[in-house]
Amino acid sequence: MFSLCRRVPRRVLPGCRHNHVSNKPQPPRVIFSGIQPTGIPHLGNFLGAILSWVRLQRTAQPDDLLYFCTVGWHALTLPQDPVELRNNRRDMLAILLASGLDPKRSVIFHQDENQDHVELAWILNCFAPVGKLRRMTSWKTRLADSRNANSEDEIDDSMLNSGLLTYPVLQAADVLAYKATHIPVGEDQTQHLELARDLRDVLNRVCSDKHLFPAPKQLITRSPRVLSLLSPAPPARPVKMSKSAANPNSRILLTDTPDQIQKKFRSAVTDSYLPMIFDPVERPGVANMLTILAECENFTKGDEANQVDEHDIVKRYEGLGHGALKNDVTEAVIELLRRPREEFEKLKNNGDEWIDQVARDGARRAKERTSPVLAQVRSKLGLA
Repeated sequence: MFSLCRRVPRRVLPGCRHNHVSNKPQPPRVIFSGIQPTGIPHLGNFLGAILSWVRLQRTAQPDDLLYFCTVGWHALTLPQDPVELRNNRRDMLAILLASGLDPKRSVIFHQDENQDHVELAWILNCFAPVGKLRRMTSWKTRLADSRNANSEDEIDDSMLNSGLLTYPVLQAADVLAYKATHIPVGEDQTQHLELARDLRDVLNRVCSDKHLFPAPKQLITRSPRVLSLLSPAPPARPVKMSKSAANPNSRILLTDTPDQIQKKFRSAVTDSYLPMIFDPVERPGVANMLTILAECENFTKGDEANQVDEHDIVKRYEGLGHGALKNDVTEAVIELLRRPREEFEKLKNNGDEWIDQVARDGARRAKERTSPVLAQVRSKLGLA
């Protein structure tokens, strides 16, 4: 649902929820997030979204409720091959499990197997101002990414369908259907979450119940913007890592072998300047390497209170060349992806039965949460 891609300040995910004024424990959190079913993720997806969820699972309190899903309804806003989409949904769910999400702790499911999402989306569409939806830029970003465009300026509303226009309303329904209190998103999704809060206010008012839906809070997560390994140097525009890019050497996939990872990093674009500094604007290639290395080290270390950043990392390379940095990044990524890749291969080799069972159980538990919510809404609107 919410893509995590823009750089934000590093923030420790909270594990303890005490009110510092009254020192009283806070109510349990209900955390929801979703991911596009694009099949095997690249390194940017993995660092930005999936590992953020695993961190949340690590740090959550026992009474927190965690809901993570693939978002098939959202995927339909762009053309899809049915066979490919079906396989991608299953592969993405398998990746989530292989990466460390535990179906005993988190509810893991396919969004499109819970019809409550689209029913609530229709209700919210009846109150969503079209002018506000047109002012949102998400549809341009989504089209630009899907077409591998150099700029959103290449996109115009002749390419817009109603599904893309109302995409943020479905996002709001995803959140409100679970009465979610915390949404892990990058800073680039703030506009969408504000719309969800606005629609929450409208529906609470229409239903004459100001406590019907809580106001979802933005849980800003560490969201690195991982660039293509072949991203050009300034003044050209940096390019995000993408599965749609023509050159496969521009991206690291979770299923890449150590030899493939090594080859791709060896050919990655950096620059020839010394000393090395962290400057995402003027030296994006080097900055990309430093970001990837920092993220790998932080997750592997597992110490949320003592995270390193790119400025910490770059100090190690004083007097060293870019080859040393590339070697360290290569080793770190190989180690980070080793276990998820092995677990994914085991899941695929053992057939899809267990993956599908997790999805069914997850959908059942998701509906147990949302069905009473939709029943409330229908009753208050006079539909039941």
